Amino acid sequence: MVDENFKTVATNRKARFDYFLLERFEAGLSLQGSEIKSVRAGQISLAEAYVDIEEGREAWLIEAHIAPYEQANRFNHDPKRRRRLLLHKKEIRKMWNEVRQKGVTIVPIKVYLKNGRAKIEIALAKGKHLHDKRDTIAKRDQERESARDSRI
Repeated sequence: MVDENFKTVATNRKARFDYFLLERFEAGLSLQGSEIKSVRAGQISLAEAYVDIEEGREAWLIEAHIAPYEQANRFNHDPKRRRRLLLHKKEIRKMWNEVRQKGVTIVPIKVYLKNGRAKIEIALAKGKHLHDKRDTIAKRDQERESARDSRI
């Protein structure tokens, strides 16, 4: 089923490769006017982004790059500024408790527009070891080979 009020703007493809995704959350993004215009134009990168929770109270998206909006001139935003994530207190507390465990972090998965509002999908994640990444690569190659063989 395709939802017409849902448009994916950016994805973090490296997250699935580098981490085991444990639990996902949807959060709103608190953006300035020039930032939302850039997001709607697809000018956002999650490549180096991560989520930080300050003392179990507020969640922040850090190091996400939203390109300056060309028509904003001097009223433009800082491309790498910290952006507040809009989550329920219960969700923030749950993530805070999980992150304090060793090896668990919060990574952004994708940014999308839902009913005209910018949303971000974040996930609790545990880092993969090198052999896990090799398994992922081998599995992907095997699926590619079987798809190629089925086409012939």
